[in-house]
Amino acid sequence: MTVHSLPLAVVDEQQRRTWSGRAQAILILLVCMAPVVASYWVFYVARPDGSGAAYGTLIQPTVAIPDVTATDLQGASVSLRSLKGQWLLVTVGPATCNAVCEQRLLLQRQLREMLGRERERVDKVWLVTDDTAPSPALQQALAATPPVTALRLPRAVVQGWLKPAAGHALEEHLYIVDPMGEWMMRVPASPDPAKVRRDLERLLRASAAWDLPGRGS
Repeated sequence: MTVHSLPLAVVDEQQRRTWSGRAQAILILLVCMAPVVASYWVFYVARPDGSGAAYGTLIQPTVAIPDVTATDLQGASVSLRSLKGQWLLVTVGPATCNAVCEQRLLLQRQLREMLGRERERVDKVWLVTDDTAPSPALQQALAATPPVTALRLPRAVVQGWLKPAAGHALEEHLYIVDPMGEWMMRVPASPDPAKVRRDLERLLRASAAWDLPGRGS
């Protein structure tokens, strides 16, 4: 009996270790996902401030940042997924930025500043969809503290990730991406800044221990 039972004991120990390893992996995954669930719970269910539904359009399901390589304005390659780790306020458009485009970039900056001491948790990103150079004045504005992360990416690639509301162009919106790299909200065209700030404050409050200080701090 002893000779024949030994292999069974070894098999049982291997199975125990396998299940223990899987349980630990699931526990780690749940811990990592907890802040994500908490932040979205604020929008969908809890809404502790009693102010009603989110102003922006929640994206269901969220859409992961694509595994693609962009280039900065100096031509250096940058993995788009390297932006993960902070909340992102993303705008899209050509470098030949018209007055409406400049207003979106200004709004992007204003929204971040309106967050007060929480602003360092938010990065400003401009996905540039052409190969032209921004005007010298615009380049100077982009470099001002805190700088805008401007990355060139073909418009077709951006369209594969971000989607405008029906009847609107891709360039008309700001897009909110969470620190996991998931596009999770679209800001309305011609938005009310105070209402967008309220959405951002809810997300930041719900994810206080989730993300890292922003690159633009």
